[in-house]
Amino acid sequence: MPSCNLNLKFDAYFIFNTILAVAKALRRAAEGKAAAQAEAAEWKRRYELERTRNLQMERREQSLGKSNGHFEAGRLENSTNSLVLCSQSEEHSRVGSLEHGICSHEVLRDVESDFDSDTIHNKMTRKASFKLSWRCKGENSDQHKHDIVYFERGNITTAERSSKQISLKWESQPQTVLIFTKPNSSSVRILCAEMVRWLREQRKVNIYVEPRVKAELLTESSDFNYVHTWKDDNEILRLHTKVDIVVTLGGDGTVLWAASLFKGPVPPIVPFSLGSLGFMTPFHSEHYRDCLDSVLKGPISITLRHRLQCHIIRDAAKNEYEVDEPILVLNEVTIDRGISSYLTNLECYCDNSFVTCVQGDGLILSTTSGSTAYSLAAGGSMVHPQVPGILFTPICPHSLSFRPLILPEHVTVRVQVPFNSRSPAWVSFDGKDRKQLAAGDALVCSMATWPVPTACQVDSTDDFLRSIHDGLHWNLRKTQSFDGPRDS
Repeated sequence: MPSCNLNLKFDAYFIFNTILAVAKALRRAAEGKAAAQAEAAEWKRRYELERTRNLQMERREQSLGKSNGHFEAGRLENSTNSLVLCSQSEEHSRVGSLEHGICSHEVLRDVESDFDSDTIHNKMTRKASFKLSWRCKGENSDQHKHDIVYFERGNITTAERSSKQISLKWESQPQTVLIFTKPNSSSVRILCAEMVRWLREQRKVNIYVEPRVKAELLTESSDFNYVHTWKDDNEILRLHTKVDIVVTLGGDGTVLWAASLFKGPVPPIVPFSLGSLGFMTPFHSEHYRDCLDSVLKGPISITLRHRLQCHIIRDAAKNEYEVDEPILVLNEVTIDRGISSYLTNLECYCDNSFVTCVQGDGLILSTTSGSTAYSLAAGGSMVHPQVPGILFTPICPHSLSFRPLILPEHVTVRVQVPFNSRSPAWVSFDGKDRKQLAAGDALVCSMATWPVPTACQVDSTDDFLRSIHDGLHWNLRKTQSFDGPRDS
């Protein structure tokens, strides 16, 4: 009997290894097929481009040969045609850049020396024309870019960069302020009541607060009847149409909570530091009158903090309607092993290209605003919050060569729990809304359309550097003594 059990276990182990080997072989075959198709398409594109260039060169040589025999007789006519072609080329460049992308066309302006030997040589060796167009997955895709790109004879320069300081100027006076507060703090409760009273009496603005905060204010005094709040989720979805400014009284967690309530556009947030570190809260509460006066008057510098839009796709889902609702995160989404004693086993893809398998405690997909949070603790880089990108940071990987990555903002990252995983994984969004990922389930993350604008005390770069100096004491050490040995 024991030998029979051993044989059964051996057979099951053999079958499992066979299935695993077949699955790996199928995945390698699929990746190889995709790579071969991409290489074939690239070679076809190069062949067509070279063929087109050769045909154009032959036509130019033929036209030059014909023109040399009738140069004197047709000089005036050729000049006129060149001017017409020049204007048509300029018009085609302008229209093409507006409708189909950004084009670069050579415009011949030197009519007097069209047939000089130097000019003919320049025609033979000039840079090729090209067109730049933003690639998106569909007509309704959110992956559109709005950078301004200039071109001049094949040279590309960008006019707008993501690191440029952004200023907000009011076209009309702000009328409504929404205040979020850190719960269970008596000092925050006192400051909130004082700020609400000052905003109403001195600045004559409408004020919204959370239902919990309104109950606290009414408990303190019935004079706060003018404060507005909401009753259900439908009213929360319409808050961005009513509110001009959001004020947070707390730490970074309060900013995360405020941002999580806005599923679409987010009003400018003015964060006051009443927490621990305060990477996103540059304003000090003791100066709130001067700060709010400056913000209400404008203009102000803002930081556009990008968010991730996350979907959980269940293996058991049979159509798109069974997919979980999207979740927006401002810091990071974390996939970990939960209470299981086994390592996580996660397959990661970037735009359908296989990236790696994560075997360790888990994986962090972070925004650049969240680069100073959990990703930093796991060994990720600190990144300026206005750099649009996705941080790919493993948590305690069981590999010496697994280093963090920074991916561009236009990619889509998919993390899947394979069917041969020993245990499920758990995913959390900005430290909350914890959900289980069973075998076959996948998490899909991409950059959200609507960023979170936060007001700056100085500007985005100064605030970021000051936060890592004050909050983390970054690179703080004693200065080297000046009276030591020196190079001779």
